Amino acid sequence: MATIIVLGAGISGHTAAAFLRKKLSKKHQVIVIAPNSYYQWIPSNIWVGVGRMTIDQVRFKLAPRYRKAGIEFHQARAVSIHPEGNNASSKAFVKAIYTDPEKQGKAFDLEYDFLVNATGPKLNFDATEGLGPQKNTVSVCSYDHAAHAWEKLQQAIAKMQNGQKQRFVIGTGHPMATCQGAAFEYILNVAYEIRKRKLTDMAELFWLTNEYELGDFGMGGAHIKRGGYITSTRVFAESFLRENNIHWIKRAGVKKVEPGLIHYETLDGENHTQDFDFAMLIPGFAGVGLKAFGKDGTDISSLLFAPNGLMKVDADYTAKPYEEWSVNDWPETYRNKDYPNIFAPGIAFAPPHGISKPMTSKNGTNIFPTPPRTGMPSGVMGKITALNIINLVNKGEHELKHRASMGRMGAACIVSAGYGMTKGAAATMTVYPIVPDFEKYPNYGRSMGYTMGEAGLAGHWLKWFMHYMFLHKAKGYPFWWLLPE
Repeated sequence: MATIIVLGAGISGHTAAAFLRKKLSKKHQVIVIAPNSYYQWIPSNIWVGVGRMTIDQVRFKLAPRYRKAGIEFHQARAVSIHPEGNNASSKAFVKAIYTDPEKQGKAFDLEYDFLVNATGPKLNFDATEGLGPQKNTVSVCSYDHAAHAWEKLQQAIAKMQNGQKQRFVIGTGHPMATCQGAAFEYILNVAYEIRKRKLTDMAELFWLTNEYELGDFGMGGAHIKRGGYITSTRVFAESFLRENNIHWIKRAGVKKVEPGLIHYETLDGENHTQDFDFAMLIPGFAGVGLKAFGKDGTDISSLLFAPNGLMKVDADYTAKPYEEWSVNDWPETYRNKDYPNIFAPGIAFAPPHGISKPMTSKNGTNIFPTPPRTGMPSGVMGKITALNIINLVNKGEHELKHRASMGRMGAACIVSAGYGMTKGAAATMTVYPIVPDFEKYPNYGRSMGYTMGEAGLAGHWLKWFMHYMFLHKAKGYPFWWLLPE
């Protein structure tokens, strides 16, 4: 009998656990450890943040879902991994602390044969002084943050309705933040809500980003086929901002936020400030703080984790200049090289390097996006991790068949730009591959047959459909496994 522990119940972890349980014999045990009692469909947090959905429309309780599926669930936070066991036993185990209110603070150990680290990121608000919902800005990174953002947005709207102009600043809150797409989607939805209420003259909107050029989105930008011709995502992004009367500040790394005032540095080494009435800035991401210990209790965290706390996998982490970066540097199986029974799909794995060209200011500050791994890529990674573990359980050690390099994987993204059956809008974009491959596609680094974008009402309908489709899948409703990741 094999025991597989999955840390985290986000897109990647939840997908992995669901496939493990579906395809493994019941004699094998699947356990999920996650600090939250809810699953949340994070892409729809944008709509919670503008009052178009409630938090209960984007989340559901995990315990009933797992109970029905035959998955053991512990609402707890994993704190350390012991891949060699300890002096009392050679069996690998995880140490965790319950966050379940009924067992709050109680520590426990669980042994495993295979471990899937799908914890996702720590929302590292503390890396930027004054950033975050507990301080001076709002966030849409979780459903509770998004609900808080909507409260603050309503206050700003009320002030505009009373004749008081408001300045909105939305974007990235750290010099190396990722998830530009989520922030971009949010500013377009905020602009829509303002326009819908006929308050455009009372609002000034700013897009603040660490991208060298707009439309970089942490993947070095892209060229897309649109309406029969090829254009860049820079033009795509700029046109959306212009159409919505949004100003932009690019090549900017936020260093500090005070009440009503953002301090940022630009690549030319200059320091600037931007005042605001409402600000939503995406934080930097880091590992969740997991530690690893050897059999004798020695800290071996550096074997499993990169300095940022994300887990090392089958990537090429050799330091090399940007000109030597290769699509082959990227992992395919998300398996740790030192401990092959440990995997880390989704945001939990440490990228070998960025995708966007690294940029450093005259003061030595790195100002460029880190690679995105959310949504569709996370789901694909979770599934192939599960399928590989299933084969390892059933067949023993062998070359892993299932692979999903971001350099061989495509992604579809739908950026909502307003909500409504007849007046909603969205930009739909597909990119293949996510990590550009200039050897295979020398002109643009990506296939123009699969990299394309369009905007309009149909895209909004598709995003709406996907919201319900992916919740159907996550809830384990009939034929959930037939739906794509």
